[in-house]
Amino acid sequence: MTRYIRFATPIGTLFATALGGVLTGIYFEGGRHAPEISSEWQEDPSSSPLKECAAQLADYFAGKRQCFDLPLAPRGTPFQERVWREIARIPFGETLTYAELARRAGAPGSARAAGAATGRNPLSIVVPCHRVVGTDGALTGYAGGLERKTHLLEIEGVLQPALV
Repeated sequence: MTRYIRFATPIGTLFATALGGVLTGIYFEGGRHAPEISSEWQEDPSSSPLKECAAQLADYFAGKRQCFDLPLAPRGTPFQERVWREIARIPFGETLTYAELARRAGAPGSARAAGAATGRNPLSIVVPCHRVVGTDGALTGYAGGLERKTHLLEIEGVLQPALV
């Protein structure tokens, strides 16, 4: 049975899903590719992987964590999974272009396909798709919205916070 937890972050409410002791998703509520919470799922804030996910993300937003140590089991096509593995290798505070991501995933010249796979990443923030940028460094496409992508890159020191 899929278990889930909702939790607040500085950039909106997230919900995480787990099945059999591993995380299968971390989504922004209302995000572009977020699934609807099913009546067949069980809300379970005491579930070990879900509780640990919320704690590690809280540490990330507080500036106390740069990488995650969570049991992950995203499901996708073989190409999507290759792209997600490469995204997971992008270090904290660095970015990578969609073109380079495609090359590293074994599909040089397929930046658009890598972008589509990036948009379907089911493990927001933990598999840091916010670190993928356009060829010119522009912030393009993020299923959680560009404001959130900007905020995440500010946390990591890639971008300077805008002065208001």
